[in-house]
Order: sequence, then C-alpha cells, then structure tokens
Amino acid sequence: MTAESDEVLTRVDGGIGFLTLNRPKAINSLTHNMVTIIAKALTDWAHDDGVRAVVLTGAGERGLCAGGDVVAIYHSARDEGHEARRFWFDEYRLNAQIGSYPKPFVAIMDGIVMGGGVGVAGHGSVRVVTDTSKVAMPEVGIGFIPDVGGTYLLSRAPGGLGLHAALSGAPFSGSDAIALGFADHYIPHESLAAFTAAIVADGVDAAVKAFSIEPPPSHLVAQRDWIDECYAGETVADIVAALRGHHEDEAKKAADLIASRSPIAAAVTLASVRRAAELDTLEDVLVQEYRVSSASLDSHDLVEGIRAQIVDKDRNPTWNPPSLDAVTDEDVEQYFAPADPDLTFEEHK
Repeated sequence: MTAESDEVLTRVDGGIGFLTLNRPKAINSLTHNMVTIIAKALTDWAHDDGVRAVVLTGAGERGLCAGGDVVAIYHSARDEGHEARRFWFDEYRLNAQIGSYPKPFVAIMDGIVMGGGVGVAGHGSVRVVTDTSKVAMPEVGIGFIPDVGGTYLLSRAPGGLGLHAALSGAPFSGSDAIALGFADHYIPHESLAAFTAAIVADGVDAAVKAFSIEPPPSHLVAQRDWIDECYAGETVADIVAALRGHHEDEAKKAADLIASRSPIAAAVTLASVRRAAELDTLEDVLVQEYRVSSASLDSHDLVEGIRAQIVDKDRNPTWNPPSLDAVTDEDVEQYFAPADPDLTFEEHK
C-alpha cells in the first residue's frame, strides 16, 4: 500500500493542517502506512509558512485510535518479527516528532484512545479530552509492555497513579487523563465541531479558551491514598499482596486485574516505568521502549496474549512464566538489552 492511501486524510483549511485517522471500522488502529503518512505530513507542514497549527482527529464515532494493528504484530512475531520492528522503529520516531513539533499540535482525544493512540496524541502540545474519552495503556493484557512513549507519561504521573494505570491496564476517563498528565484541556464532546471551527477562525489559544471547561473530579485522584500506598511495593507480587490486603474494594479489584495479566509483562512494565522516571527525555524513553518491545517479540506471552484476546478470543491465555513468583530478575533484565539496530533520532535533532 502506498502513502497515498485514504487511511489518513490530510487537508489544510485556513492555515490549519488537519490529520484524520480514517479506519473507523478498526477504531482507527494504526498501520505502518498510516505512521508513514502522518510523519510525512508533519514534516511538510513544519516547513510550510502557510500552516500555523496541526489538528489530529479520528474518523467515526468510536474514538481517536484504539492502538496499533495488533494482529499484524502477531503475525510478524510468529515470523521472526522484522515487520513489527520496522513498524515500531517508525512509530516511535513519529511519537518523538510529535513531542518536539515546532507548531501547536492539537490532539482531540475523543472516545477510545489506547496504546498507539496515546502515542500520537499524548505527546502533543495541546491535548484535549472530552466526556466520552476512554484512555488506556492496556498492553499487559496481551503480554506486551506500554510503549509509544507511554512509560514517559506514566512515570511522570502523580504518586502511584501511573503504575496503577500501567499494571492494571484499565481505562480511565478524560478527567483522570488530565490528572495523570496525559491531557491538558476538557471540552464537551458536543462542542468539538465548534471548537475545531474556532481553531480555523480564531487560532488555537482563543479556541481553547472559548470551549474548555473545568473537568469533573478525577476518580483516580480520589483514590490516591490506597494507590500510593499499595503501588510503593518493590515487586509486582508485593504490590498485588498490598492491594489484596487493603480494605478498599477498588484495591482488591485492581489486584485481581493485575493477577490476570502476563506475569513477565507486568514485571517488565514495573521496571520500565521506574526506569523511565530516571531518563531525561522522551527520546531516551523511546529508545528503552524499543529495546523492550523488540525483546517482547521473542517472548512466549506476546503471541499467546494476542492469540487469546484478539485472534481466537477465548480470553484464556496460558502465560509463561505462569506466575509472578516464577519471574526472575534475569527474565526482566533480558528485555532491556540493546536492540540491533537500536532506535535513533538523527533527523529530529
């Protein structure tokens, strides 16, 4: 498929570059070709004085983007992983390109925004959520680890909120997204058409000022006490034990959720988020994520997780190692070995 595909619609209206992810039947899941189209459009517009800002939206009613094309990753992982590595290499470079974009980049995070959707939205300079936003980094449920710069955002969330989102993989609201640092502004879904029209007419700052409202209280922030306490544990097993032992029902639910996830993916996720906190830049974190993602292609759990959740849909994965106690430090450390080749960003410097 060429970069002339209709999977991403690009247009310039009144000095605003519009990118519309256009696979609505797949909730706009990202293909490699879509990544290529977006990156080229952003490069062209960065040097075009006739484009003042960029607006990213998703076609259809269900959401901005449900993530990457996981079935393609599944088939690639079963065939030496070359295509998956190439996809991630270009996808993560796009995430970095968005993170350092020289013009306002408005991401409208309406409806479902998960995984790769966070990657193309969460690093923008103006991130808008709505009353329909359903945001998540659900990778642990398929034996994978949060990527696309997700661990950069998760590691910088207040207290234990980022680890809770990462290890549970559970979706969170627009209000929660703002509290976690995944978004900036809350605009009612019904106002989005008027908001985008105002961007063209009056500019980004004026449009945000005219349409953003105070978000409802964050459900996750209200639970900071038990989240911060329980997610302070050294290992995932410690965290699950603390959650199980807590009197809050929500804590017990989180324990059950994490216990159902891939043990190795959960352990590597914990390490990834904590190590990301020590890295200075989004690009540094993306290099780490590329190593982890590349290593995951050789794991049992990525193929098994996608099989169980997406391909066969029996929702009954057989994880290996089978339990958190069976995961060793060496198992985790293998995921952080340099990739060959490693991710680089020369053209973004």
